[in-house]
Amino acid sequence: MVDIFSFAQLLGLLSFILGIAAFYQKNDKRLKILMLALNINHMFHYLLLGSTVSALSSWLSAMRTTTAIFIRNGYIAFAFVCTSLLFGILTTDYMWQLFPIIGTVIGSYAIFMLDGIKMCCWFFIGATCWLINNILIGSIGGVLLEITAMSVNIITIIRLHKDDRILNKNLELK
Repeated sequence: MVDIFSFAQLLGLLSFILGIAAFYQKNDKRLKILMLALNINHMFHYLLLGSTVSALSSWLSAMRTTTAIFIRNGYIAFAFVCTSLLFGILTTDYMWQLFPIIGTVIGSYAIFMLDGIKMCCWFFIGATCWLINNILIGSIGGVLLEITAMSVNIITIIRLHKDDRILNKNLELK
């Protein structure tokens, strides 16, 4: 039975709040900084829940996000993707433990190689992997986070698309 008032679950709820703030950002740098805080918090949340693979995936995501704040490079993205895959091969005992690994791989590609609407779309796919993981390990805040992140990502995609349309319309008028 899941203790919804445990410290681990409270950290999950904090991740939920950080995630809402992160995925509501239209500015990619602010999004990445908030994602860094989310990943570090989530690492401790997963450790307390006893999900080592999820915690280590969150740690790798934190390292990736920190790097992505300062560097945007395909080779670095490739290195994080390979590291995530290798980590997955070496640490998972069950196939279902690959969901956070796949989510981390998708996030690595998105955060280094994409921006704006495309980045949000890939984050949506990665969030789906993390949602499945969080359901399987019993992370209440994690489930709420990923459902909300997916919803907020859709809203942000719509906002960015609307901004693009307005910009293009203004450029046509000039």
